[in-house]
Amino acid sequence: MPRDTPKPPREKHRCGLCGKTRNLTKTECCGNWICDDEGKYAMSSYTHSSCRRNHAHHTLCASHHAEGHPGSWKDCKKCRESTETEMYVWYGTNEYNFEKLANPPAYEPTQCAQCGRVIRLAIETHSFGHDGYVCAKCTEKGLGK
Repeated sequence: MPRDTPKPPREKHRCGLCGKTRNLTKTECCGNWICDDEGKYAMSSYTHSSCRRNHAHHTLCASHHAEGHPGSWKDCKKCRESTETEMYVWYGTNEYNFEKLANPPAYEPTQCAQCGRVIRLAIETHSFGHDGYVCAKCTEKGLGK
């Protein structure tokens, strides 16, 4: 009689962003395992606590898929041309990506049209108007605060 051999332990799926193993789903864009946690997001809170929401709202991968562009997001001319270079680089290299853009293009930092201070568009509050980008401090001054 053959001896029963124990089955190897089954590999648990993990969120590709945070490593959690519970309540997972696959992304529609790239088929990676991710936390199914978007329902916990509080509207207008602007928190970055949801893996699924972060990937869906802050990556070229997800926007490329949502726009229905063909091929890979990493070499999509439509994605590149429709996104300002600073934001294109951020969307392609931030921590919400499973795979990052290998050779992001160089760009000049965005400066406030009023005071000249560098504004990091992806993470700093700013406004945009006929003069260009304006930092939060200058925007408040313009509003009389």
